[in-house]
Amino acid sequence: MADAALIYITHEDEEKARALGRALVEARLAACANVLGPMTPIYRWQGAIEEGREVVLLAKTRADLVSKVTDFVRDWHDYDCPCVLALPVIGGNQEFLDWIKAETIAPD
Repeated sequence: MADAALIYITHEDEEKARALGRALVEARLAACANVLGPMTPIYRWQGAIEEGREVVLLAKTRADLVSKVTDFVRDWHDYDCPCVLALPVIGGNQEFLDWIKAETIAPD
């Protein structure tokens, strides 16, 4: 099993998602961040069905940094309830997984 995680984050626009991705990499909380989009979210919020436009930010990090990444995103994000989902990495190119580990900080 790999000690990495993929963090799925949504944001309202590409510029904000890019800034968040850059901040995560600069803080060494993620080795890499990819911005994908646009996409159309359809969701229930405060009792109503909503539809909008968002982009996805995928952050590659260490499994032991998931809570720090989540806290960082919650502090940075302007949504009341930002989407931050950690997906476990169960395998992959070991060189790439080692790179993720080398490019991120160890938890306190």
